[in-house]
Amino acid sequence: MGKPALLAVDDDGPVLSAIERDLRGRYGEHYQVYAASSGEQALDLMRRLRLREDPVALLLVDQRMPGMSGVELLTASRKVYPDARRVLLTAYADTDAAIKAINDADVQHYLLKPWDPPEDRLYPVLDDLLQTWRPPPPLANLRLISDRWSRSGHALREFLARNLVPYRWLDGESDPEARELLDVAAIDAGSLPVLVLDDGDVLVQPDLHEVGARIGLRAQAQRAAYDLVVVGAGPAGLAAAVYGASEGLSTLVLECNAPGGQAGTTSRIENYLGFPVGLSGADLTLRAREQAVRFGAEILVPAEAVGLRREGPYTVVRPAHGGEVSASTLIIATGVEYRTLDVPGAAELTGLGVYYGAGQAEGVDHRGGRVFVVGGGNSAGQAAVFLSRFAASVTLLLRGDDLSATMSRYLVDRLASRENVSVEYRTRVTGALGTRRLEGLRLRSDAGEREEQADALFVFIGQEPRTGWLDGVVRRDERGFVVTGTDVGSWPPEWPLSAPPLPLETSVPGVFAAGDVRHGAGNRIAAAVGEGAMAVRFVHQRLAAR
Repeated sequence: MGKPALLAVDDDGPVLSAIERDLRGRYGEHYQVYAASSGEQALDLMRRLRLREDPVALLLVDQRMPGMSGVELLTASRKVYPDARRVLLTAYADTDAAIKAINDADVQHYLLKPWDPPEDRLYPVLDDLLQTWRPPPPLANLRLISDRWSRSGHALREFLARNLVPYRWLDGESDPEARELLDVAAIDAGSLPVLVLDDGDVLVQPDLHEVGARIGLRAQAQRAAYDLVVVGAGPAGLAAAVYGASEGLSTLVLECNAPGGQAGTTSRIENYLGFPVGLSGADLTLRAREQAVRFGAEILVPAEAVGLRREGPYTVVRPAHGGEVSASTLIIATGVEYRTLDVPGAAELTGLGVYYGAGQAEGVDHRGGRVFVVGGGNSAGQAAVFLSRFAASVTLLLRGDDLSATMSRYLVDRLASRENVSVEYRTRVTGALGTRRLEGLRLRSDAGEREEQADALFVFIGQEPRTGWLDGVVRRDERGFVVTGTDVGSWPPEWPLSAPPLPLETSVPGVFAAGDVRHGAGNRIAAAVGEGAMAVRFVHQRLAAR
C-alpha cells in the first residue's frame, strides 16, 4: 500500500497544472498527487489505484467537463472509494450544481475558481477535510463471531463500530473461518458471541466493559478527585470537556457506550453553524473527542454512572464497575434515549430487526431489504435518508398528516428527492411479527389494519432522559428531565446557599445540567454544544464562590 492519493480532475490544461502545483506544494511530502483531464480518465486511474490497494484521500473535481460532469464523476467515485473526501470546483454560475452535489453525491465542500493565493481559500478547506479522513485500516485481526440475528452480537458490533475500532464480523453459522476458529478454540457454537483478539486470546460472551478494557479503551480514572466530572459524552458533554480542560480544570468524562450520543449516529448534520455542506455525526464526535483529549481531559468508555451522593461541597459519582470519583463540580449531560415501542413483539425482537437508532452496521445488514422508520422528527428523517443508501425501499410511518410540522424543511425535501423513500400518513405500528428475527409488521391506518413484510423497523418516537441514577439527590420534572436555574425555584427548600442557583445549575450546588437531559432544552446539537460551554462558565463561578 502506497501513500494516500490526492486526485485533481479538470479538462482545462493550464488550470489542471496550477491545481496540481498547489497540491504538490502543500501535500507532496505525505500524499501522492495525481491529475486527470476527464472523468473517464479519473475513473480508470482510481480503478488502477484500487487494484494496487492504494487509498484515495481526496478528489478535487471541476464541474464543467465534457462527457462526464463533476457531479457525475463524484457520484461514480463513491462506488470505488466511498470514504474519500470530495470537493467540487465551480464557477459562480454553477452554485445550483454544487448544492445538488452536496445532496446527491456526498460532496463535503465546493470551491469557487480561481483562488489566489491558495493559502487563503484552498488550503484551509483541504487541511480540514484531510484531518478528518482516516486511511482504511489494514485487514483487522480483531474478529467477532456471532449469529447475525443475535441481540448480544448486535450490541458488540454497535459498540465496536461507534468507538471506531476496526474489526471483522464473521457469521457463526455460515462463515468457514468462523467455524475453524471455534474448532481451534474448542468453543461450542451455542456460546456465541465470541471475540478473537489481536493477540489470539478469546473472549466468550463478553460484556462491553470487558471488551473495552481488552481493546485499549480507558475505563478507570487516573485520580480519585477532579475539578470537573462530566457524565455523558454527547455534544453537550464533549463541549464541556473541551472548555473545562482547555481552561485548566482537571476534567473527567464518563460515557456509558461511545462518545457522540445520538448525534454520533447521525449520517449527516446539515444545519450546524460553520459547516455549510454538513458533516457526519461521527466526524463531529471525532473532532470533539480529539480536542478534549488534546487539552488533557480523561474520557472513560464504557463507564456508566449508576449513582451519586453528596459529601460537603463535593459530589461523589459511582460508576457501574466499582470505585467512586469525587467531583468539585459535576455536569450532567447524559442526554436521552428513544422511547421503546410498546406493541406486541417489539421487545422480543429488539436488536433482531427492531432498532432504536440507525448506524452503519444496521444499514449494511439490511442492504437490499424492505425497511420501515417510525417517527416524524429530524432523527427519523435523517435515518430514512441514510438507510435509503442501502435498502431497496424505506417507508416512513407517521401518525399525523403533515411531515413539515415536525421535521425541518431541508429533510422533508431530501426525503422527497429519494426515489426509494415513501411516507405513509396516519399510520401506526400495532405489532412486530417474527420468531428468530423481524419478518413483518402489523399496521393500522384509516383503511384498517393490515400486515406487511418487513426486514427492519427503526423506531424514533420520542425521548426519555437518562436520569434514573439521580434518584433522591437531584430534582427532576414529572418526565424525569433535570430542572435547572429558575425552574428549581429561587430558593428551593433544600438549597443551602444564600444566593439562588446559577443558570444551568440544578437543585444541588455545584451540579449542572446541559443538553437534551435538561428540562426546557432546545433539542438541537448546536444548543447542546452551547449549553456545555456555558455550563463551564458557571462551574468557574461556583468554584470561585467557594
